[in-house]
Amino acid sequence: MPPLTKEEIATAPSKCAPTSAPGPDGIPYFTWKQVNKENPSILLQILSPLVSLGYHPASLNRSNGIVLDKPGKPSYESPASFRIIVLIRTVSKILERIIASRLLLAARSKGMLNPNQSGSLPGLSTYDAVLTLFNDLKTPQRPRLKVLSLFLDIKAGFNNVDNSTPARILREGGIPHYLVSWVSSFLGERSCTLVFQGAPGTPAPVNVRPPQGSTISPLLFLLYISPLHFKVPWGLMISYVDDFALTAASPSSRGNICRLQELFEKLEAKALRIGVSFSVDKTELIHWRTLSQRNSPKGLSPIQIKGELFRPRDSLR
Repeated sequence: MPPLTKEEIATAPSKCAPTSAPGPDGIPYFTWKQVNKENPSILLQILSPLVSLGYHPASLNRSNGIVLDKPGKPSYESPASFRIIVLIRTVSKILERIIASRLLLAARSKGMLNPNQSGSLPGLSTYDAVLTLFNDLKTPQRPRLKVLSLFLDIKAGFNNVDNSTPARILREGGIPHYLVSWVSSFLGERSCTLVFQGAPGTPAPVNVRPPQGSTISPLLFLLYISPLHFKVPWGLMISYVDDFALTAASPSSRGNICRLQELFEKLEAKALRIGVSFSVDKTELIHWRTLSQRNSPKGLSPIQIKGELFRPRDSLR
């Protein structure tokens, strides 16, 4: 294991928003930044053993859940009328950023992330996803091929990740042992104290997947779903975190519809093998038309996915 450096310690808190609410210990990022400014060795001495041993203490797996009511609900007698914002200890999130940075470098060096994955990855933003899509759909449009895209959303995202699976994926991918061990303890037993008026203030065990609000959870999720990607002849598959886009090109719009249905069935089969599925109701279809085709409504065929018919959209977000 490469030893933890003062540069890593300094970089992690600098990326944290000073206005973020602290977790159960009440220590904001501002405090850690000041501590590190006055004496850089303190955080280094606290976190170095945890990194070298590949261990995330159980005390850092305790969080507060701020219960907020969803506006506009007719009744607040159901738990579904509320949402929970999970607040994790700031020192834990600093450690998570350090591990996430190291894990990302290791995963990329082992080829564990697909080149067409973006979102929650440094240097791969929404712009990269959009430009990749537009570049690949313009190429087949030049010889006047028809181009269609099907947009899909993974249902429940993080909640479908089996906690025992990420460590196995990392181990099989050749990731260093200390990182695999840390991920295992990070995803281990967790507890949360719900905070609302009249709450007992008692921590309760929670069976969570990679926790929402954690800085490393998106990376673990991307590694989990990376096997869903496959090469699409005369087409493209890209993803932005849990959103997938399938693109097909051919001389016929109807041929593209059939091709997209086949691609979806293949993608769904791969998804079921890792325990995830797609929200059918969030499916969207678009026919990419050139300026010469813009005024012609012909060939704008709908697509049928799992018994539901989706008509093409003029625009989408």
